[in-house]
Amino acid sequence: MRLSAPVYRLKRKAKLLSRSQNLPLHAALDQVAAAEGFARWSLLVDSAAASPAASLFAALGPGDLVLLGARPGQGKTLLSLELAVEAIKAGRTSAFFTLEYTEVEVLARLRAIGADPVSLADKFTLDTSDAICADYIIAQSASAPNGALVVVDYLQLLDRRRDTPELNVQIRALRSFARAAGVILVIISQIDRSYDPAKKSCPDLSDVRLINELDLGLFSHACFVGSGEIKWSPVSAVA
Repeated sequence: MRLSAPVYRLKRKAKLLSRSQNLPLHAALDQVAAAEGFARWSLLVDSAAASPAASLFAALGPGDLVLLGARPGQGKTLLSLELAVEAIKAGRTSAFFTLEYTEVEVLARLRAIGADPVSLADKFTLDTSDAICADYIIAQSASAPNGALVVVDYLQLLDRRRDTPELNVQIRALRSFARAAGVILVIISQIDRSYDPAKKSCPDLSDVRLINELDLGLFSHACFVGSGEIKWSPVSAVA
């Protein structure tokens, strides 16, 4: 069952309800849970813990190269950070390379999904360098242990500089690295402006925004977020 909002927002809603109606917090939490289709708040939390990031992470393995795409505001960055947290919960490490956000913005998003950046410090690496490209990511991740999860934010920004290889070459290099090092690489992607959610609720590979040519078959999995849905599949099954 998909929630209407992340757990932290539902909890905030319950706190406001508790104050406005002078209810005990546990009663307000259960009331919010009931509106989401759960008998008790604890059942809602248990359900949320198993999906969707946990389910997606469980389906991935060392060497996978994942494309994670969505329109702005659909939650692709938060989902990628949730995957990074899931890796840490599983006893692994994770890293987030971003050309889009500042350190302060990423830490705020970690808090938004209920993660404590301080407690993640020794397992989570955040890199906001302007030098980010495939070679840079590979060099910085050279010592990453088998099973580590690396997020790249985002695909189209890897293609913005003239002093780096073309995008197809970079993605091929990242795929080779993922396989050789046994890491899971998740690359966030924009969706083309021509995509119309009124015609198709969730985007797919045909909607990925590409400035230059890229063989999307290089990815092992594709995950798309749209209209409250999260769809993912091995690329061979969706291409």
